Amino acid sequence: MLTVYIKDGELALEERPTPKPGPHDVVITTHAAGLNAADLLQRSGLYPVPSGWPQDVPGLEIAGVVSAVGDEVREPLLGRRICAIVGGGGQSSHCVVPAEHLLQIPDQVTWPEAGGFAEAFTTAFDALVTQGQMRSGQRVLISGAAGGVGVAAVQLAAAWGTHVTAVTRTHEHHAELRALGANETVTLDDVADLAPVDVVLELIGAAHLELVQTVLNPFARVVVIGVGSGARSNINLLNFMQRRATITGSTLRARSREEKATIAALMNAQVLPLWLDGTLRVPVARTFDLHDVGAAYDYFATPGKFGKVVLSLNQ
Repeated sequence: MLTVYIKDGELALEERPTPKPGPHDVVITTHAAGLNAADLLQRSGLYPVPSGWPQDVPGLEIAGVVSAVGDEVREPLLGRRICAIVGGGGQSSHCVVPAEHLLQIPDQVTWPEAGGFAEAFTTAFDALVTQGQMRSGQRVLISGAAGGVGVAAVQLAAAWGTHVTAVTRTHEHHAELRALGANETVTLDDVADLAPVDVVLELIGAAHLELVQTVLNPFARVVVIGVGSGARSNINLLNFMQRRATITGSTLRARSREEKATIAALMNAQVLPLWLDGTLRVPVARTFDLHDVGAAYDYFATPGKFGKVVLSLNQ
């Protein structure tokens, strides 16, 4: 198989043996693999890879075709188009995935779109619904809304019947965000003047958290899943005490196989129907061939994108 690997902070390609599935696993022939902030961190040596996954191969989400199944896999998966989150190793022509982690790809969805679905929408769903207890009629604020997880979160929050406020650094992508379901689009300069919100999905980090802490409703939930603007913030604890608000954080990568299976089951039950009927879509900023992985990382690291950056494989 052809795979990206990291050595001393640099990206390279090499041929390695195609993996075989464990008893309860499948092998995916990968057609698309989305890039994520975690890939940049891993390249810099700042994001340890969980045990059991390739330690030098980045990639947290894939889309492709099941090309081999383990002896204990009973469901007829061979040849099926699927996508999934993985603990690493996604930027390869083949990847081993637990069979219980798979998500079905709708027939109308292209490979680049499918390659950007699993990580973004699973992360957004887990943060908003499981951690943030988002419910219909509430006010939800999403920072960093133009990125891959942000555009997923805007659509999920709209589908759940909430009032969605999308926050970006500039006004550049506000029309696209409103088309995805945002009721209100603002920049960082406007956050302090917003009406109070019930759920905050924090994708920017310190710079935004310091602003949004002043516009929380009683019992508001703040879920931190991104720290691009910094991980250290000045928080007025009285704001949280007086509003009886909570702040929590969440990551997916290091969770156990069983925990990820639970999330996949929830995704299949609650989110997949919305993808199948076209309610949800994956805006793709740009697609790169696997051989141009260095350029893909450079582009991903630049600001101003809307949606996902995806690597194309096995086309």
